[in-house]
Amino acid sequence: MKLNFIIIGACLSFLVTGCIKDISPSDAITSETLISNADGLKNAVSGSYALFKDHVAFNGTQDDNLMYLRQYYHLSDFASDDIVCGQVTTDPLWYSFTRAYTPTQTNTRYFWYISYKIINNANAVIEAGEKIADPDEATKQLIGECYFLRAFCHFNLVRLFAKPYTHDPSAPGVILRLSLSEESKKARSTVGEVYASVIADAEKAAELMNAPRGVSYASKEAAWALLSRVFLYEEENEKAIEYADKVIGSNRFSLANASSFPTLFRNAQASPETIFCVAFTTNDDYGKFGSIASMIFSDGNSGWGEEYASSSLRDVMSPHPEDVRWSYIVPLTNGGVVAKKNGIEIYYISKFSFQGGSPTLSSPIMFRLAEIYLNRAEAKAKLNRNAEALDDVDEIRRNRGLEASLYNKTVPNGQTALGVVLRERRMELAFEGHRIFDLYRNKLDLVRNYWGYHLPGLQETDVDLSVAPTGYPNLVVSWDDPRNRYYIPIDEIQSNALCVQNE
Repeated sequence: MKLNFIIIGACLSFLVTGCIKDISPSDAITSETLISNADGLKNAVSGSYALFKDHVAFNGTQDDNLMYLRQYYHLSDFASDDIVCGQVTTDPLWYSFTRAYTPTQTNTRYFWYISYKIINNANAVIEAGEKIADPDEATKQLIGECYFLRAFCHFNLVRLFAKPYTHDPSAPGVILRLSLSEESKKARSTVGEVYASVIADAEKAAELMNAPRGVSYASKEAAWALLSRVFLYEEENEKAIEYADKVIGSNRFSLANASSFPTLFRNAQASPETIFCVAFTTNDDYGKFGSIASMIFSDGNSGWGEEYASSSLRDVMSPHPEDVRWSYIVPLTNGGVVAKKNGIEIYYISKFSFQGGSPTLSSPIMFRLAEIYLNRAEAKAKLNRNAEALDDVDEIRRNRGLEASLYNKTVPNGQTALGVVLRERRMELAFEGHRIFDLYRNKLDLVRNYWGYHLPGLQETDVDLSVAPTGYPNLVVSWDDPRNRYYIPIDEIQSNALCVQNE
């Protein structure tokens, strides 16, 4: 049974203006009902997890292309240099490729809406659960999971809609929703305030969660993993290392080796590397319409397959064809030659495919052990603990078929330890929603100097171009460009006069 909540005091009091309609969540349940029913509390938490993968009605309509995780990956990865757009598309992911952001684009509006719906559901469980006298460990676990989900959603919102913490912690962040009873009209908290709230929630979650339910649910280690990521983004490097050490030292997880890594993502729920994933079943296989894989993979009968692994990423990986991470970059060949579409080589991406053999099904991994090693490596590099940083990088590489190409504590000539770590992060975490954040928070430009439909001013008729043209402003995106963050959705701006718009 899946239970959703009425958004009480939520930020999305949508106006009936133009094409914007009222949004009325269904299957309403009150916090009083939850208090009197332990099973209801558990089902309500399950309903929160389901919102990451359900196609929830939005703006009065049901759209199979709208799903939290689909938008999460599109808004992050499709704005990066790891994925190239192979043609013009009417899907709102087009805005991410072209950076032609607007306050009315459907994907950001939905992501904002569904994020706060999950946060609101978490608040309802927290408030109901904390009224239970002397809760047992199972109940504390559920409450802790909701603290984690609230932290996770607030963090993803502030990453997409605000400046990085390292740029200006006093800049406008996002709206913090920490209670069902607060006013619907509320100003944006600062980036620093949002980070502080995320950290407090994740720490509370880790304290409460002592009855783990498997990697399809939040756990103490998942909260530690989130804290490692958040502190890394803050450049609180000692704290990032501390929480990475906690995850690694728990001994609950191990890196996939070169033999098992090619099937890690299709077997996410069973992999010893997975810390937390969103579990999909065969009933959740959305196929060509609405799956995460639909735009980046096709076997000829499934998916649109309109976006590919970029030549930029493949150039970084090219020195080591033996690297098993190539297994997730799948060329479409014709007579031994890589096929092209509109002058772009077709290299499909299969990280979100082949669970149960289906090309459009996976259980996306939100946290895994390899990232934790790389979080620790980056933090150590920034503390000039270079040999230790390279040891963590080598731990990844020896499990990716690169035993003969380890750094052995030595930074290559002309490089830096931080540069080595960030290059490894790019290869290891490609297509998992990290790249633009890794660049911008480190004050590095995004370079997209290769041919593709991310370049402004190009038309479908420009199919004879096989190399990147010059003279287009989007070839290099400055790390401090205001367009590196999305506009606050128009629904919020119109209904909440206290919420200021991004530049």
